[in-house]
Amino acid sequence: MRRRQFALLGLAGVAAAGAGIAWSWRHSASGSEEAEATLWGMSFEQPDGRALVLASLRGRPLLLNFWATWCAPCVREMPMLDRFYREKHASGWSVVGLAVDRAEPVREYLARLPMSFPIGLAGMEGAGLSQKLGNLQGGLPFTVVFDRRGKAVGRRVGALEPGHLERWGRELSLTA
Repeated sequence: MRRRQFALLGLAGVAAAGAGIAWSWRHSASGSEEAEATLWGMSFEQPDGRALVLASLRGRPLLLNFWATWCAPCVREMPMLDRFYREKHASGWSVVGLAVDRAEPVREYLARLPMSFPIGLAGMEGAGLSQKLGNLQGGLPFTVVFDRRGKAVGRRVGALEPGHLERWGRELSLTA
């Protein structure tokens, strides 16, 4: 009899967890849509003091990467993101790095390793924005890929691999 009770409790637990995950996914997806709409109206200061207006990037694929200088995987993937930008920019791609960090460490990092793509200073508010865009764990790096219509079509918490960039580049090139 005890086995049967444990089995039933286990099934009930799995069903409840599944319902919770489904609700969480739907809830975060609708919240993400609101965040996407808000995102395109935002601007960020760049390390050189100029404004980075995200609306100016709408209409082309965008890879948006949340990173920080204190995040080792973030720092390791920056050269790969820079190569992706240099290879894909002519075909319409944009890449933006939003630093969830203080301005001075970002400036020091970029003085040592300049990037070809724009970097915005999001500060700690960037962590909240990344969560609204689907980074429920709050981890870094976090990448969101947007199509030409400004809709998120890919997300990745954690370090990117070249295969992620190749796949997104190929998929969004096909929808041109």
